[in-house]
Amino acid sequence: MEEPLIPVVPMSHTAHIRSHRKPRPRSSSALAMRAGVAGGVLSTLAVAGAAGSANAAEPVTQTIELPTLTADMTAQVAESAEVTQQAAADYQLRAERDAAAAKAAKQAKADLADAKKKAEAKQKAEDARKAAAERATRSSARTTLTSTSADSDVPAPASGSVGTVINFLKAQLGDAYVMGATGPNAWDCSSLVQAAFKQVGVDLPRVSQDQSVAGTPVSLSNIQVGDILYWGGAGSAYHTGVYIGGGQYLDAANPSKGVVIQDLSGYPASGAVRVL
Repeated sequence: MEEPLIPVVPMSHTAHIRSHRKPRPRSSSALAMRAGVAGGVLSTLAVAGAAGSANAAEPVTQTIELPTLTADMTAQVAESAEVTQQAAADYQLRAERDAAAAKAAKQAKADLADAKKKAEAKQKAEDARKAAAERATRSSARTTLTSTSADSDVPAPASGSVGTVINFLKAQLGDAYVMGATGPNAWDCSSLVQAAFKQVGVDLPRVSQDQSVAGTPVSLSNIQVGDILYWGGAGSAYHTGVYIGGGQYLDAANPSKGVVIQDLSGYPASGAVRVL
């Protein structure tokens, strides 16, 4: 008689090993505490997530309030702008005036140079014609004066070198005095003397200091028509003129008088030199 078959049920390889851990009893209070803690954590996470979403949707911005301009500040700003504008206008006006003055000075210099060139050309033409004859008669044309009184009236010679000098000087009466000018219608003291003697071929220095030592010194008691008078020291004179006789001299006096005839008694000279 065959024995009945017993079905074999597969088992886990650890099924035969008993656990050594003892099951811990779980009280109802412990279960409640665990549930409470879990609920609190979940609530906190939910609130944090909602706040994070809100913050992500609406970024935080910082608003800085600008200061409000008061009426005083507005007035100060306007006044500062007006002052700046006025300063700029003043600077521009000064620049325009300076430019105009520089232009006028440049033009005046050019005009003076042009007048000088014309006068020199005119003078050279005159010199070429007169020089030979006047040098020949230079010594015979002199008039000796015995008195320097302002009341005496000794006429200048009508011909010869000295006469030519005096006639040229008298032809310039009424011309203007301009410092640095050399004719033909304006002179200073030394340029007039230089031009007069150039008529007879005598080349004098340009300035009064040098003219005062250009010839032979003579005493004022022995001056003759055509002698050069000077004021100041010899070699340092500040003014020159030409004696024309009768106690008088002719000179380019100053800006207010121009070229005039004056009396030695009113303005005595310091010395004299003779070049003819």
